[in-house]
Amino acid sequence: MLWESISSVVLGLALSWVALHSLPGRLPSSRVVFATGGLGALFGAYLTHSTLGSGHVLATPLGAVLVGAVTLSLLIRPRGSRPVRSAAAQ
Repeated sequence: MLWESISSVVLGLALSWVALHSLPGRLPSSRVVFATGGLGALFGAYLTHSTLGSGHVLATPLGAVLVGAVTLSLLIRPRGSRPVRSAAAQ
């Protein structure tokens, strides 16, 4: 279980690095992206391990990458638009 956790965090950080280099202007600071990718992948590994049980060596990292990618996709901002302010903030 320890190696699954470490490998999922490493995969999440690698996924974050790829996202930062693929979408440089559409993500927040790199610190937020790396934290979100690592924690999202760790949660994905935990969720996959809890669902499938132990002994699924390939499925657990795959679940970690999928949940990490979904979590990182929530950080992407629209291209070229300004932040929208609510009516109450005006």
